[in-house]
Amino acid sequence: MTHPLFDAYTKAPDELLTYSADAIPSFHIYGYEWIDNLFFLLPPSCLISNAARREALENAVRDRFTEADWEGTGNLSLLWLPPFIFPLEMQAPPEGVIVWHVKQHDDGISYLLSPVPLPFEEFTPP
Repeated sequence: MTHPLFDAYTKAPDELLTYSADAIPSFHIYGYEWIDNLFFLLPPSCLISNAARREALENAVRDRFTEADWEGTGNLSLLWLPPFIFPLEMQAPPEGVIVWHVKQHDDGISYLLSPVPLPFEEFTPP
């Protein structure tokens, strides 16, 4: 498809998250202080048009964040990581990786949930 703003090829939003809610328990979870630029995050509704599928994914993501001591505040969002930030040996997919994110209100901790391990020293399990 052609991106509506940039007049260039892009994958369609519904092609970007292909896993089901059943896959979420196997994802890797991280905590980070602080992600304070939220302008490059998207609400899940921008990429997951099917409401029932989106709800199932969001519920599974909330469960994982809660297991990591998330207090339940903040809105879920999606963060795109381009493939070139990953080491070559990780063989990141050419479309990059989309990571789930929520920023907790009380202390500003960001929780991240990724389908692949994130290769950054700063990211530690919460």
